[in-house]
Amino acid sequence: MRKILVTITISILSFLLITNCRPATQINIEQLKSGGYTLYVNDKPFFVKGVIYNPTPIGSGYDYDFYSDPNKPWMDDGKLMKELGINCIRVYSAGKDLEKVKEFIADMYQNFGIYTIMSDWLGLWSYPAANYADAEFQKKIEEEVLKIVHALKDEEGLLMWILGNENNYTFSGEIGFWTSPEIEKETEPFKKINKKAEIYYSFVNRLTAKIKKIDKTHPVALGNGEANFLNIASGVCKNIDVLAIIIYRGKTFGNLFDNIRRTFDKPIFLSEFGCDSYDAYKEEENQAVQAEFLLSQWREVYNNCPLSGNQKGNCIGGVTFEWNDEWWKHNQGYRRDWSIHNTEGGWSQGAYFFDNRVKNNLNMNEEWFGIVSLNEDLENNINKRIPKESFSILKDFFAALGKKKGQQKNTQLTGK
Repeated sequence: MRKILVTITISILSFLLITNCRPATQINIEQLKSGGYTLYVNDKPFFVKGVIYNPTPIGSGYDYDFYSDPNKPWMDDGKLMKELGINCIRVYSAGKDLEKVKEFIADMYQNFGIYTIMSDWLGLWSYPAANYADAEFQKKIEEEVLKIVHALKDEEGLLMWILGNENNYTFSGEIGFWTSPEIEKETEPFKKINKKAEIYYSFVNRLTAKIKKIDKTHPVALGNGEANFLNIASGVCKNIDVLAIIIYRGKTFGNLFDNIRRTFDKPIFLSEFGCDSYDAYKEEENQAVQAEFLLSQWREVYNNCPLSGNQKGNCIGGVTFEWNDEWWKHNQGYRRDWSIHNTEGGWSQGAYFFDNRVKNNLNMNEEWFGIVSLNEDLENNINKRIPKESFSILKDFFAALGKKKGQQKNTQLTGK
C-alpha cells in the first residue's frame, strides 16, 4: 500500500510539472461565534504583516512601472522584507504587461514566501476623469479589472483583491468631480453626496459579483478612505468580503474597529497607515518618532485580531505605508524635482502632534514615509536601501509574534 501511495504522489507531482499547474492556494475568512474574524491560508490562521510596495528609484516618478524594471528591485527588497518578518505586500495597481506582473508575484512568493495583494484604482486617476455614474465609464473599468483577474487569479502567491483606494473622497469633490442628471435632481448638498455614494458602492458591488464568478479563491475588498459612508455601503455593497481601510489617525485608530463592527460588520484590513520620518517643525529627520508611532499602530492592529486572544477582534492585519521613501511625491508633475528629497509638507493631520505646529500645519511629508531610505549610490543597479529605526523596531515586534505563535497550539501567525 505504501508503494502505491508513493507512486500516486509522484504521478500527481509529475502531472503538475508537465502541465505547468500550481497547487491551488486555499484562502478563506471565518467568523467566530464571538464575532471576530480570522483569515486562513491553506487551513492555517494568517495575520497579514505587510507593507505597501512601489520601489520608485530616485529621479523617477508616477510613470515608473517597476514590474518591467530589468533590475528587478524586489529581489533585493524581498530579502530585507523576509528579514523584517513581512509576509505580504500590497501594490496599488497591475502594470500593462500582465506576464511581468505574474513573474513579480511568483518571485516574491517562491523566493521569500511573501504574498501579494493586488489593488486597482477603478479609474480614480483616469483621463478623462472618473465618472461612476456613467455607464460607459463603468463598462471600461469593469473590462480592465476582469482582464487582470483572468490573468492573475491562478497565481499561487496572490492573496486578495482590493477595489479602489480613497474613491469615496470624490463624493464631496475633495478629489475629482463627477455627477449626473440623477444626482443633480437632489437639491440638498448632502443628498447629492449620498446619491454618489450609493451609485459608486453599487458599482463596486456588481463588479465584485463578476470577479467572484471568475475567481472563487481570493477575497475581494472594498478600498475606502477612513470609515466614511460605510453606512451607505453596508446597504448596497454586500458582495464584498473585506473592508480595506485607509487611515491616518496618529498613534491610535481610536474607535475604528468598534465603529465598523456596528456600521458594516465585515472583517477589517488596514490597507494603508503609517507615519513619516521627517519632523516638519524642527526641519530634521526623526526616525525615532516614526518608529514610536508605527509600533503603536501595529500593536493596535494585532490586538484587534482574534489571534491576540481578542475573540471579538475584527481585524485580519494590515500593510504599512510604505516600504521605501519616494522622492517624487511632493512635486509630482515636475520631473526635475524627482531627484530632490523634498522636506515640504503636503497636507495636515493634527494627530501627528510632534510636528503639527509647523506653518499652516502642513506636517505630513509624503516623501518620507518609507521604513527604508534610498541612497543615490547604487547596489545591483538600484538605489542602496538603508533601513530606518522603524525597521529594527518592527522586526523585533514581528519576531515576538512568532514566539507567541510557538506557544499557542494549532496557531500560525505568519502563514509560512
